[in-house]
Amino acid sequence: MFDTLLRFRWLSLIGLLALCLPFALFAHGVDESTRAFLQQHSGVQFIPFLYIGAKHMVTGYDHLLFLVGVLFFIHKSRDVLLYVSMFTLGHSLTLLFGVLNDIQINAYLIDAIIGLSVLYKGFDNLGGFNALFGKSPNPQLVVLIFGLFHGFGLATKLQEFQLQDEGLVINLLAFNLGVELGQFTALAFILLIINTWRTHPSFIRFAKYTNGLLMSAGFMLFGLQLTGYFI
Repeated sequence: MFDTLLRFRWLSLIGLLALCLPFALFAHGVDESTRAFLQQHSGVQFIPFLYIGAKHMVTGYDHLLFLVGVLFFIHKSRDVLLYVSMFTLGHSLTLLFGVLNDIQINAYLIDAIIGLSVLYKGFDNLGGFNALFGKSPNPQLVVLIFGLFHGFGLATKLQEFQLQDEGLVINLLAFNLGVELGQFTALAFILLIINTWRTHPSFIRFAKYTNGLLMSAGFMLFGLQLTGYFI
C-alpha cells in the first residue's frame, strides 16, 4: 500500500512538471530589459555581461538539471571538482568559439540535445547502460561532450542579438565568467541539498524515483524542443 501511494505521488509530481515545463521554457528566455541591452549596447560592458551570464545560468534549469544528475552519486570533493571542471571546459570552449566564429546552430536542436543530456544522466544513474550493455560510457568524457553542446546553446542565444564587434571579446569573457559564477552559486545550493539528504535513509530509497524524474524531465524537454523545431 505504501509503495503504491509513493508511486502515485511521484507520478503526480511528474505530471505537474509536464504542465509547468512550457511556462519554464518561456521563463528561461531572455527578458525584455536584457534583450534591449544586448541589442543596444556599445563598447566594453564588463559588469552588465557578467551579471547577464550569472543570471542566465542560475535560471538555466536545463543546465542545472544536468548537473544535478552528474553530482547525484558523487561523494568526494575531488570528483565534484573534476566533473564540474570538465563541464566548464566544454561549455566555455564552444561559447567563445561559436560566437567569435559566427557558428550558428538551430537553437531548438541544441536545446533538444541538452534535454537528451538530462535524460542520459538520469538513465545512467539508474544503471541503464550497465543493464543493457554491461558497462557505462566514460562519465568524464560524456560530461565534457555534453558541456560542448551546452556551450553552443549559450552561444546560439547570444548570437540572436547580433552583438557589436567593439569590445566583443571582453564582453564574452565577462559573460562566460558570469556563467561560471552563476554555476558555482547554484552548485553550492545543489550540493548542500544533496549532501544533507544523503545523510538520511530516504536518500537511497528515493534515488530511483528522483532519477526517474530527471529522465522524465529530459524526455519532455527533448520532445518540446523538437516540436518547436518542426513547427
